[in-house]
Amino acid sequence: MPEAESTLHQDALRRVLAVARLLGATDDLHEVLSVIIDAMRDVLDAERATVFEHDAPKSQLFSSVAHGVASGPGVPEEIRVDVGQGLAGECARARAVINVPDAYADPRFNPAVDKATGFRTRSILAIPLESVGGELVGVAQVLNKRGGRFGPEDEEIACALAAQAAVAIKRARLLEDRLMREKLEREIEVARHVQQQSFPSSLPRMKGYDLAAFSEPAEQTGGDAYDAVGLAHDGSSRRVMPNGDEADGAFFFMADATGHGVGPALSVTQVRSMLRMGARIGAGVLETMSQINRQLCEDLPPGLFVTAWMGELDALAHTLDVFSAGQAPLLLHRYATNEVIVSDADTMPLGILPDLDAERSTRIRLEPGDVYAVISDGIIEAMRDDNEQFGLERLIDIFTGMRGSAASEISDRIRSTVDAFTGGAPAADDQTVVLIRRES
Repeated sequence: MPEAESTLHQDALRRVLAVARLLGATDDLHEVLSVIIDAMRDVLDAERATVFEHDAPKSQLFSSVAHGVASGPGVPEEIRVDVGQGLAGECARARAVINVPDAYADPRFNPAVDKATGFRTRSILAIPLESVGGELVGVAQVLNKRGGRFGPEDEEIACALAAQAAVAIKRARLLEDRLMREKLEREIEVARHVQQQSFPSSLPRMKGYDLAAFSEPAEQTGGDAYDAVGLAHDGSSRRVMPNGDEADGAFFFMADATGHGVGPALSVTQVRSMLRMGARIGAGVLETMSQINRQLCEDLPPGLFVTAWMGELDALAHTLDVFSAGQAPLLLHRYATNEVIVSDADTMPLGILPDLDAERSTRIRLEPGDVYAVISDGIIEAMRDDNEQFGLERLIDIFTGMRGSAASEISDRIRSTVDAFTGGAPAADDQTVVLIRRES
């Protein structure tokens, strides 16, 4: 090998190693892409360079980092091309270097960016970026070799740089994904904490009544929610009682938003807040439900809705006024006959039509030992390995078999029985129970 050629190769090797050190010094994806385009341009003595990343699900290449492409009229913030389209797309499809000495003489060249920026592309060298496992990471495109066209040596150097670039991009992407997941997990944890804090820290204390409730989300946050607000009656008016103070009545609520996760959790937390406001201003069950429904019709995207049940207990008269919008079945266990009466919803779920198709709530008189139960479909539809659901009958058997038991004991039995039925498998849906029992 002639001495001049040997010196040229050594210089190229030093440049490639220098680029490798720069790429190893950062894991920031934007910085990695900037190092790559600078290296491609400078080492290959070209005017500009672009790195297209590979969007595998869309089978596209996209670039947000390129020399000389500034924002302006007609210039997109992000350049996207389909794999197989244009020179970069063809490079991605064929997984091969493409060296074009005259861009405008090649029918695959798209002059749109030149027209938008005023730049004139002459020669193009496109190099596929592939990870060690053969995954297509992207395409590097270098424009306008100074003093002529790209030669075989340029292709060799470009391939060496491409190998380093592919590893660096892959590493930066993995780190970026991990950081994004960690950020999302932190945000979900905050949402979970907010939702859990919205559940009542204690249930109202009322003479002659025994209450129990729980909510288990299928994910970190759930689409189920419940609430119980103690009330004190003074003639025809009432007021909300502080937690821990003895009440002579209570407002109850349970809701289930479509799906589970952060979005539904926000929906049911919003409903819970509106319920509390209704209780504070003295609105009745149906009026409160109607106003919540109107608000949800304005707020929820099409296709989303909330099933909800609401009840107001008068612990002095032993009456429970209830109304259900899509939340069913509802269970009333009569102690005297050991019979479980199953009721359906009064109307469709909230957030679908602005006017509820109902005129009044239903009043139930609770006799000594009676238990009224509101149970989300995550309990009834809990499924075991053979795809059999827990079902309503097993739930009814729990109530009839625990006649006279405390509400907390019935609640615990429901949880343990469902858990045993499913073999302890993670729940597919949120599970919520609210029990109102008049003591014997």
